[in-house]
Amino acid sequence: MQTFYSHGKLLITSEYAVLDGAQALALPTKFGQKLKVESTSGNLIHWKSISNCGKIWFETHFNIGEALKITCNDNSKIALRLLQVLESLQQLNPNIFTRKTGFKITSKLEFPENWGLGSSSTLINNLAQWGRVDAFRLLNLTFGGSGYDIACAQNKTAILYQLSRGIPSISPVKFKPKFSNQLFFIHRNKKQNSRDGVEAYKKSTKYKIVDFNKLNKLTLEILNSQNLEIFKKNIETHETYIGSLLQEPTLKQSLFSDYQGEIKSLGAWGGDFFLATGDLSSMEYFKIKGYQTILSFSEMIL
Repeated sequence: MQTFYSHGKLLITSEYAVLDGAQALALPTKFGQKLKVESTSGNLIHWKSISNCGKIWFETHFNIGEALKITCNDNSKIALRLLQVLESLQQLNPNIFTRKTGFKITSKLEFPENWGLGSSSTLINNLAQWGRVDAFRLLNLTFGGSGYDIACAQNKTAILYQLSRGIPSISPVKFKPKFSNQLFFIHRNKKQNSRDGVEAYKKSTKYKIVDFNKLNKLTLEILNSQNLEIFKKNIETHETYIGSLLQEPTLKQSLFSDYQGEIKSLGAWGGDFFLATGDLSSMEYFKIKGYQTILSFSEMIL
């Protein structure tokens, strides 16, 4: 039996614009996804997906055919999507599936799927490890995106990530500021469809020029902030700029205008986690408003 593991992700800066080549600061999380692969006799792939609570939330079978074609009698949306991923994996490694060997594959998440920490990217990276293929190529053939989430899946430290002509540049960096005990990650109680967010970004920036120098500078300033006040000023500037690109109010303006600390959206605006500065007592503000999933920097970040 083989076991593979990938870390989840949080995008701290350059959300959306990272697709167009802006430099981004991204953090791998302590929560990830495991993949266990066991060879069996026959030509059957038995797939099982397990939630962070230990419950089977998806299970199906795939057949390996005469022409090494993978088929599935399950027409559910999840099964068809997974079939496409396996076919893409086979495209990159034509020898991975044969009629002589079947597989029992079990995938287990360490976080609730609606947290948005990368259930897809961690799966893609795990499958790429198993198939001995390039995870970025597998991502491009399946879910698409900038690839920063794949980079997080593969790293154990914060990274600076940037695309240049479609080629990723990944630089491991240290990001555990002295004020990290005053940084919290709060879930919006809903998951944002990142594809919808990307489409909105493309539409709103169709006739605008994105200031990559400004975003790249802000990314470095956020990374190197010497104290909390400087950090707060930098994330406020970043949030305001992205809001102007999307033609949307910032999260603080729309929902938390009376909060004393600073707030920054992460990744796709409108869902998943956001970052808030403050202390433990400050978090009562969000709990009163119904946001119960609050993790400290040390609880969330690897």
